[in-house]
Amino acid sequence: MGFLLGESGAFIPDFFSMSAKILSAAMSGIDAELVEVESDVAGGMPSFVVVGLPDTAVQESRERVRAALRSGGFAFPTTRLTINLAPADIRKQGPAFDLPIAVAIMTATGEISPTKTRGRLFLGELSLDGCLRPVPGVLAAALMAKRKGLNEAYVPAANAAEAALVDGLAVYGVKTLRELTAHLKGEAELTQEPKPVPAEPRTVHDFDFADIAGLEFAKRGVEIAAAGGHNILLSGSPGSGKTLLARAVPSILPTMTPEEALEVTKIHSAAGIWRGTALAQERPWRAPHHTASAAAVIGGGSEPSPGEVTLAHRGVLFLDELPEFARPVLEGLRQPLEDREVTVSRSAGTHRFPARFMLVAARNPCPCGYYGDKERRCECPANALQRYQRRLSGPLLDRIDLYVDVPRTPYEKLAQAKSAESSADVRARVEAARARATARLKPYGLTTNADIPQKLLKKLCPLPPESEALLLKASSTLKLSPRAIHRSIKLARTIADLAGRENIEVADSAEALQYRPRIE
Repeated sequence: MGFLLGESGAFIPDFFSMSAKILSAAMSGIDAELVEVESDVAGGMPSFVVVGLPDTAVQESRERVRAALRSGGFAFPTTRLTINLAPADIRKQGPAFDLPIAVAIMTATGEISPTKTRGRLFLGELSLDGCLRPVPGVLAAALMAKRKGLNEAYVPAANAAEAALVDGLAVYGVKTLRELTAHLKGEAELTQEPKPVPAEPRTVHDFDFADIAGLEFAKRGVEIAAAGGHNILLSGSPGSGKTLLARAVPSILPTMTPEEALEVTKIHSAAGIWRGTALAQERPWRAPHHTASAAAVIGGGSEPSPGEVTLAHRGVLFLDELPEFARPVLEGLRQPLEDREVTVSRSAGTHRFPARFMLVAARNPCPCGYYGDKERRCECPANALQRYQRRLSGPLLDRIDLYVDVPRTPYEKLAQAKSAESSADVRARVEAARARATARLKPYGLTTNADIPQKLLKKLCPLPPESEALLLKASSTLKLSPRAIHRSIKLARTIADLAGRENIEVADSAEALQYRPRIE
């Protein structure tokens, strides 16, 4: 015969098996899957077992739950206690199962009525004193709960605003286990979390086009890239302004649509880096160091998680000193640049992470940085220059739409330069071009010209005969691959959108070809 320790401290005999079932969620990549937390309290020697493919953090929940229940004065079985996380073939990770395990135990011991937990989602990490700590992936769990037809979700108070972003789901922010128990027993009421008020997009950025004197050709290239979501490579001597131009890109990008904002917020929540209380308003800006590993940039790991290319989804991935990145990183970029997603396969299954980002890369022309500079002589040996240039493979370079040389501007010219156009003015043109593209692409489920697939190219980007002839000649002169030609056509479509033209003209194609690299 076993015993339960009640709130009064008295021992309560347990003559029969008691069970309960609570709903929770497990993260699988950036999505959540429904998990049933089953508890069984039966006679026998004291034990506490968690089964259902739990990781170390879930196994350790036994001690957190035990201490949290005792701190709150609740009954904890001193008999055989089994927790099953179903389905058993899904790997359960993290401390978010603490709260549903505790609620399942209290339901099984009669502390909470089963009718009060049915059709509700529970998620949260418990501290030893019964307080709830925030957990990652709450937005994905809330979206899954809505999809599965659940009515209510109980999450840590720090995650409540995030979960409340989902319409049609009543969300309750919980601070302590005692607070939740009192609510479920009808002794006190938790306040339903209101839907967060959308935050206003930021209008002032740290880097503005108005602060960049000169470099008109380079700024024009960046504007075209932003308008169409195209990949761009900035090349120039040290101090020429490549990084400054790249960091000014967020200031000219259009505001995200609600659908894009929800995607971005969900990804960042799953990755545990979201700290906001409303949908993301700023497009992501990710700038990993060149020492980052392939798993960190592309995604992966033994338990697949999103990398920088996914964290930059709907935003910008800035790779400074591009040739200095490890070759596995550079070659790993080829799939997401082409397919707009990353596929990570492991023995447990395959995960697909979205990766619709705009690549902004910068490089020096050689190891010393002054190859082709008009004022300083390059001191690199021929073989060192060759090795440096070979770090970027042809297939990777073929996936870049614009190649922009950023020459050093002498101080005399900088001092005499007129005030530059502000980012607000450039962004107005970018937003107008994106609006034209969206109206044309929306029926096909596309958002930017860079996303147009080859099969729709002729339909969405028809060329006049003069442009066709120009591209034919350029393909031979510049040794363009079919992929490079297709990217030039999409670039011409963006240039026409910036000019407010419905049809692509030969001047648009000519300008697009200016951004292809020259064959020396």
